Amino acid sequence: MTSAFSLRHITLHGHDVVYRSAGDGPAVVLVHGLTGSSTTWREVMPALSERYRVVAPDLLGHGESAKPRGDYSLGAHADGIRDLLVALGIERATFVGHSLGGGVAMQLAYQFPERCERLALVASGGLGREVMLFLRLVSVPGSEYLLDLVLNAPLHDAAERIGSVFRRLGLGLDPRGAEVWRSYSTLSTHQGRQAFIHTVRSVIDIGGQRVSAMDRLYLAEDVPTMIVWGDRDQVIPVSHAYAAHRLIPGSRLEILEGAGHFLPWLDADRFLPLLVDFIETTKAAVNTEDGFREALVGHIPDAWER
Repeated sequence: MTSAFSLRHITLHGHDVVYRSAGDGPAVVLVHGLTGSSTTWREVMPALSERYRVVAPDLLGHGESAKPRGDYSLGAHADGIRDLLVALGIERATFVGHSLGGGVAMQLAYQFPERCERLALVASGGLGREVMLFLRLVSVPGSEYLLDLVLNAPLHDAAERIGSVFRRLGLGLDPRGAEVWRSYSTLSTHQGRQAFIHTVRSVIDIGGQRVSAMDRLYLAEDVPTMIVWGDRDQVIPVSHAYAAHRLIPGSRLEILEGAGHFLPWLDADRFLPLLVDFIETTKAAVNTEDGFREALVGHIPDAWER
C-alpha cells in the first residue's frame, strides 16, 4: 500500500474508525466484505485515485477500526459510512461494495438515495439465499465457543513465527493467502471474533442469507448499476448476479471467466478497467426525496392502495 493510502483515524460516536483516502475529483467509496478491510482494495486504489477521490473505510468490527459490542447490521454499517462521509465533507459518491460490502452499499443507496450517484456490486451479498456452508455454520448458536478454541492469540502467534521463517526463505504467501491471513489476524482477539459472529448472524442463518434486497431492487432503476461476478465463485453463486441483473432495469452485468469471489485483488487487472469504464460512461444519478417517493409509490399495486 502506498504512503498516500496510509491509515487515517477519526472518532465517531466515541469509536475509532479507520479509513484510507487519496485523490481528488468525484468521490468513490469502496466497501469491503466480511473479515476484510480497506486492504481489500489495495490493487485498485492507486489507479482510481488518479481520477477520483477514493475513500475506503474499515467497517466497525473489521480491520483496524474499533470492535465494540453493538449493532453490526447492514443498516448500522450504512449509517456509519454516511457519518464518515459527512465528517469528510463528501455529499455524494459512487458506492462500490464487495461481498458483505455489496449489501452495505445497497443499504446505503436505499437509506440515503440522495448520496448515491452510482452503484457497483462485486460478488455481492443480499441478492439470494445461497452462501458457503462455513458461514451458515458460524450462524449456529454455540459456534463462538469453537472459534475461541481455534482462532486464539497463542495459535496466531505460533503461526506467525512459522510464517516468518518461510518468508525469510522466500516462501511467502500468494496474494490470496496473504489476504486470508490478514482476515484471520482480525479474528485472533476475542473482540474481533465477537464482531465477526454478530456480523454473520445479522445477515445469515443456517439456511443461508436471510437479508435480501431483491424486493426493492426496482428502486435502483434510475441509479447506474453494475454487477460484477466471477463464474467460479464458491462463496456466493454467480446465479445471484443474473437474478439481480434481471430485476434492475438498465443494469450492466460483467461475468469474469475463471474468476472466484475475491475479484478486487485477485482479478484487479480485469476488474479495475470495468469499474473505471462504468464510472466514466454513466451519468451520476441525482436522487431527491420526491423522486424516491414516486419510485416507491409507483411500484405499489392498485390493490394495495385500496
